[in-house]
Amino acid sequence: MTTNFGDFLRRRAFITPHIEATVEPALNDRRFDYRALNARCNRVAHALQGSGVKPGDRVALLLMNGAEFIESFFAVAKIGAVNVPLNWRLVADELEFILKDAGATVLLYSENFAPLAAELQRRGAKTDLRLFVQVGGTPEAFALPYDAWMGAAGSDEPALAGADDDLLFIMYTSGTTGLPKGVMHSHRTVLWAMLTLAATSDLRNRDRFLTSLPLFHVGALTPAMGCVYLGVTQVILKAFDPRLSWELIRDEKISNTLMVPAMLQFMLATYDKSVHDVSTLRWIMSGAAPVPVNLIKTYAEMGVEVHQVYGLTESCGPGCLILGEDAMSRAGSTGRAYFHTDVRVVDVAGSDCAPGEPGEVLIRGPHNMVGYWKRPDATAQALRDGWLHTGDVGTMDEEGFVTIRDRMKDMLISGGENVYPAEVENMLLGHPALADAAVIGLPSPKWGEVALAVVVPKKGASLTEAELLDWCKGKLAGFKLPKAAVVVTEIPRNPSGKILKRVLREQFRDTVRAPE
Repeated sequence: MTTNFGDFLRRRAFITPHIEATVEPALNDRRFDYRALNARCNRVAHALQGSGVKPGDRVALLLMNGAEFIESFFAVAKIGAVNVPLNWRLVADELEFILKDAGATVLLYSENFAPLAAELQRRGAKTDLRLFVQVGGTPEAFALPYDAWMGAAGSDEPALAGADDDLLFIMYTSGTTGLPKGVMHSHRTVLWAMLTLAATSDLRNRDRFLTSLPLFHVGALTPAMGCVYLGVTQVILKAFDPRLSWELIRDEKISNTLMVPAMLQFMLATYDKSVHDVSTLRWIMSGAAPVPVNLIKTYAEMGVEVHQVYGLTESCGPGCLILGEDAMSRAGSTGRAYFHTDVRVVDVAGSDCAPGEPGEVLIRGPHNMVGYWKRPDATAQALRDGWLHTGDVGTMDEEGFVTIRDRMKDMLISGGENVYPAEVENMLLGHPALADAAVIGLPSPKWGEVALAVVVPKKGASLTEAELLDWCKGKLAGFKLPKAAVVVTEIPRNPSGKILKRVLREQFRDTVRAPE
């Protein structure tokens, strides 16, 4: 039996046709059950074929969160084309590189990005785009209106094309350390991501999942695909809104959601126990960065479990997950490997580290990427002997629980000792006046490097450098403690919530001096 991942939407619509598939509060509470969503998906599939899209062609999605993203993604899959989800926070030059690198010939885009699409269209042969389709609004002459374009097509099931080892999507990495690379996933790797997700996480048929992370990121896309696979309702926000999120958790009886640690912090600032009801919320999954222990404890006091997850675009999401019974007793750990996943922590020689000894985290599983698009050297470096080399530093205890320390490239060495910024950031976020924190290394003639704390105070709070550094004393070993601090209004992050350490280093390494 061959597997076309797009066909999973048809199967879900056949088994549970009347379960709500998508709910969109921002669009006059627009709701589609699985039967209706699959019919719309089929129309998009036929419209794409009618526009000349063939198996293997790349279709770029510059779409806000919504039903159009999901139905288009599955439509592209059904006809054997390849999805290229685009980060809509990028500028035209960055998108031009990705589109040309991927060889995308079709661009589906939301009306919010009409000026960006027009700029890309004016660039002509700098991309391979030949078809532009706009979702919402009235497009310029070079583009087709999505609703009319797909509405004129039939809703019958298209003939399936593409399966198994054929590509399903190419997702470009954030490019924080250079030009972005296209991570390739096939129908087979994504199927295994669904299988290991279903076998490990507590996501159930008829759950109601709040989606607010952008779907162009694997941290949102994999759960979204998992919702279809398991028959879960997605309540979809175009953009994260902490106040609205609490209201939706209450009114839509949300059972689970995924939020990065920064979002969890923003949520706390707007929580009102007298107004908000979290009784249906079984868990919040959080990842992209280590979750501060104090944050996990605060949510536990509200009766909400925070399940820390670890994974990468290259693993289609799954790596490690901590489940409810361990979320508090082992707060700070990201748990054990997923069901169909193996995880190791190795030293520089490639040997397994002793329990508690830091090393590089390696992931093996049938959900690992096929490789990097047109980057055989980078693929060979990342995938060795079946193991994905993550570039992350972690520890594993005797029972297989993994704790992520930091990115190897973000680690700093002070006086010959390794310092993991995430550990220091975790400590800083325990300060009652801080809303956010990041740590980078400063050059030091005495120690090689020392830690610089970049912090954001809570609204209305004030904090001096001396007060913060004094508060830190005794909370970690002396060589780990920040030796300087700067106050900012915002920590730069990429769309997945990861701190852009490169930006901070460029901003502060030459303007802040380490103390003698």
